[in-house]
Amino acid sequence: MKSASEITAGHAVLETVIGYMGIAWSEKGLIRLCLPERSREAVERRLFRHPGVSTSTDQPQWVVELIASIKAYAAGEDVDFSGVPVDLDGVDDFRLAIYDAARKLGFGETTTYGDLATRAGHAGLARETGAALGANPVPLVIPCHRILAAGGKIGGFSAPGGSTTKEKMLAMEGVRVGPPPAAQASFGF
Repeated sequence: MKSASEITAGHAVLETVIGYMGIAWSEKGLIRLCLPERSREAVERRLFRHPGVSTSTDQPQWVVELIASIKAYAAGEDVDFSGVPVDLDGVDDFRLAIYDAARKLGFGETTTYGDLATRAGHAGLARETGAALGANPVPLVIPCHRILAAGGKIGGFSAPGGSTTKEKMLAMEGVRVGPPPAAQASFGF
């Protein structure tokens, strides 16, 4: 039997105020993060669709801390995930640059796909940036929900619930997306 300090890979499903979420990690860092689902089973199914997810549930200290941070975020707290180790083995250099640029966005800070591409050294590749973010294995830690389409539109989101989930996550961070609220109704004269 290995001690907890020797466990190098595993997974966890956690219940938060916004639903069940899941994470998986390797000896190098986080490899998967599943955004809220309605059931523990749905999260486990999503986690185990990906190769490299260990069946171990023993948690190293950094994972215990990450779980507490995810629960705090789900409860509406300002949480900084920029220090969470991520294992992006097999991810190409373009996606690594995009993910690195996205990780620099703070709580409640947004940018567009085009601007993120420029920040990552790939000006003009907004669509490719969107595709890279759609393949993001660790949303929230790599905050792809903070990237908007041109003109402040919500843009796509590949997590369960799609752009509605993205909009809810942004609202939790105090960001309103979409047209401004309707002006006061006119008196009609």
